[in-house]
Amino acid sequence: MEWYLTLIAIIGGLLVLMLTGLPIAFAFVIINVIGVYLWFGGETGLRQLIVSFSSGLTTFTLLPVALFILMGEVMLHSGLAPKMVDALDKWLGRLPGRLGLLSVVAGTIFATFTGASMASVAMLGSTLVPEMEKRGYKKSMSLGPILGSSGLAIMIPPTSLGVLLGAVAEISIGALLIAIIMPGLLLAALYATYIILRCHLQPEIAPPYPVPPSPMLEKLAATSKYILPLGFIVFLVVGSIFVGIATPEEAAAAGALGTFILAAFYKRLNWGMVKKSFSGTVSISVMVFLIVMGAISFSQILAFSGASAGLVKLATSLAVAPILVFIAMQLVVLIMGMFMAATAIIMIVMPLFMPVVHALGINEIWFAVVTMINIEMALISPPFGMCCFVMKAVAPPDTTMGDCYRAALPFCYLDLIGMALVMAFPVIALWLPGVMR
Repeated sequence: MEWYLTLIAIIGGLLVLMLTGLPIAFAFVIINVIGVYLWFGGETGLRQLIVSFSSGLTTFTLLPVALFILMGEVMLHSGLAPKMVDALDKWLGRLPGRLGLLSVVAGTIFATFTGASMASVAMLGSTLVPEMEKRGYKKSMSLGPILGSSGLAIMIPPTSLGVLLGAVAEISIGALLIAIIMPGLLLAALYATYIILRCHLQPEIAPPYPVPPSPMLEKLAATSKYILPLGFIVFLVVGSIFVGIATPEEAAAAGALGTFILAAFYKRLNWGMVKKSFSGTVSISVMVFLIVMGAISFSQILAFSGASAGLVKLATSLAVAPILVFIAMQLVVLIMGMFMAATAIIMIVMPLFMPVVHALGINEIWFAVVTMINIEMALISPPFGMCCFVMKAVAPPDTTMGDCYRAALPFCYLDLIGMALVMAFPVIALWLPGVMR
């Protein structure tokens, strides 16, 4: 069978299984079982599949996934988020669209702890949207900034999705976690600039309201109590990797311990919080590891069936510049993002694209960062952006899915601008990893 027919059969079968509503992990397992039976020699292939599952999961590379999820669960169940929002609010004064800006700033800070976009939408949507609408904010400005900033949870470490992508793509996870920092901050700056400009030009979408002045001493006290201690966690995770004193696995363990210390510092550490945090971590981690298990074997099937080699040969034989192939691959991810979950996209495209990336000499960290931005946009892209569904669930009852989609679109366009900037200026993604120790 020709390689392209094999590729169509494998990807087509996987998509059909997903469309039936079968969980992603089980869809991969079914395709893997069929694939190894056909291309690995029947029963011998099935035994090899079990060995592949075992070796793929028993690796320290995946340890940060569970630990980063634990960090987010502790922050969620300890109830520290509202206090941080109040502290941030004191600094915004009378800027246009101040509550929208608060969403972006809070989303950026929460990104360093939760690593989960849907959790960020749930937290900020339930606390800020009612207040925005009470102040006369239109749906586009009450929902949009929260949806946009929620994606920063996967663009600013710690991020379990980043670890997952790094593991599947077989690239340096530490370098990838550091590389996404500058693009993540770039996106936050684009969001903030958009909000200020639009609210200045259309003040009716975010009417100004009287803001009681906060004494400087009160601002500093709130910041030192609820914001500065977060720097302790940031250093444990990001700083320790950057200066070379910890591996991603060690940094994740230190960060998880740090969140418990922080919860104890705020007197929020109790058995109920610990139980909920570990329960949520186990539930999410098992799901992620099942997906990883399937993805590892999936890449092997693509290789042994000849599909990967055929795709690489096609890409390298095209009489076009590598950057055009790069753009074409990102267009594929962009289209998939409108219909598929982020984890499914990573599992399908990275085993397919990374051999092409290596063959064309494209910097793998740069490619991974651009793909992360693309996947971040998928979380809010109509019609199946998962964050839009979460927002619909936590927003006031009169909010429709149409409202969520319309509010999300401007931030999708900003993500496209951010992605184009990183593609045009790779130094945005590669500078920090270049100065790592």
